Amino acid sequence: MSAWPRRAANTLGAALFLALFGVFIVQITARFGFNKPLPWTDEAAVILYVWVILWATATMVPQREHVAFDLIWNSVGPGGRRVMQIGGNLLVGTLAALALPASWDYVRFMAREGTPVLGIPLFWVYVPFVFMVFALVIRCGFAVRQALRGQGLDAELRL
Repeated sequence: MSAWPRRAANTLGAALFLALFGVFIVQITARFGFNKPLPWTDEAAVILYVWVILWATATMVPQREHVAFDLIWNSVGPGGRRVMQIGGNLLVGTLAALALPASWDYVRFMAREGTPVLGIPLFWVYVPFVFMVFALVIRCGFAVRQALRGQGLDAELRL
């Protein structure tokens, strides 16, 4: 990702997190400061949490920072790593690509339902999941291309 898209993704992620933190502070203040819990803050915090996690997974966290089981990766040479990088990313990318249409259909279907308190259509709650799956397909494609070129096979980069 080049500099300005990365900066934009990080800025949006930070804004989402800041909104989550703000809602959390409002929630604590209302509940413990005024003994008047606000139902909308619970719902907004959950929605923002989902958005923050899915947005960060899709755009902000580099592949090498994701949780990975790398005992085998670290024990093989570049040839074995290339095979694992290509095979693993083809598998994950293909499965994500196959799941994309059904995920989109389900998220669109959920548009008819709303959240209990705020009434936000569930489409807007879950659409970041579709974006995250799409980003996963793109990331896996780039990782396969890198592995075919012999790049990204050092011990720090893994599936």
